[in-house]
Amino acid sequence: MSTQTAARRFGPYALLTPAVVILGIAMGYPLVRQVVMSFQEYGRAQQFGQAAPFVGLENYTQLFTDPQMWAVVGRSLAFCAVNVVVTMVIGISLAVLLKHVSRGPRLTLQIAMLLAWAMPVIAAMTSWQWLFDTRYGVINWTLVRLGFESFDGHNWLTNPWSFYFVATVIVVWMSVPFVMFTIYAALTQVSEEALEAGELDGANAWQRFRHIVYPTIRPVLTITLLLQVVWDLRVFAQIYYLQGVGGTPSKTHLLGTYIYTLGIGQSDYGMASALAMFVLVLTLVLTAGYVRALLKESR
Repeated sequence: MSTQTAARRFGPYALLTPAVVILGIAMGYPLVRQVVMSFQEYGRAQQFGQAAPFVGLENYTQLFTDPQMWAVVGRSLAFCAVNVVVTMVIGISLAVLLKHVSRGPRLTLQIAMLLAWAMPVIAAMTSWQWLFDTRYGVINWTLVRLGFESFDGHNWLTNPWSFYFVATVIVVWMSVPFVMFTIYAALTQVSEEALEAGELDGANAWQRFRHIVYPTIRPVLTITLLLQVVWDLRVFAQIYYLQGVGGTPSKTHLLGTYIYTLGIGQSDYGMASALAMFVLVLTLVLTAGYVRALLKESR
């Protein structure tokens, strides 16, 4: 084998090696450490140097027989499903709107979405807290002016249903810009000539979407949906912040905040690690179909 042939054959792998090594160290070690801790009794004493005894599957057994854990899982799946559906519908609708409006409104909407997307989480949460504030919130004030007197002094965070409504509004507001920009970029790749040809051949709007637009944007739709499932299943900052300003943690925990409570709050890092491994497996199960579809399309 000549030097040039060897360089052509192994060169790409050599270029990838540094990135693979760095990712392996940065992601592989924490994952392995988490797996090990999930089989240990690891609490506050172990943080100060005491040996962590192995307890086998005790953490997992205790976790899977805990009704509260399954209640958190159920709430997390429901919250994820609602947020993914609402985010995708609004994001796709806005992307289609961008494709059909003139330059001025399109730029205005893009700038507004970009600003919403770029806003730091804590800054955004502070604004939303003020909007839904019990005494001085704009939402309550508006509803009272519209004739809904029962919202005078209404606390949106004490009831779990209204708590999740507020959380959904915030999470969707933060997630829609990504979906909109991504789908809009995909829509710009749809061939205008193919659409015109389909229209000349008598295809209606639905047929043109089904046979021309959808096949073109399907890979982007799939990966966008995949990312939304992962992000909405592991949402943490918004829930944790709302719990801190009025929510009841025991009734509003999702998987992210429950893991945090077990680990940081109760110093039970073994149980927290076991739950984190369960969440990892759950994420893989929920996204396996989408990943399989992406792999088939890439062949």
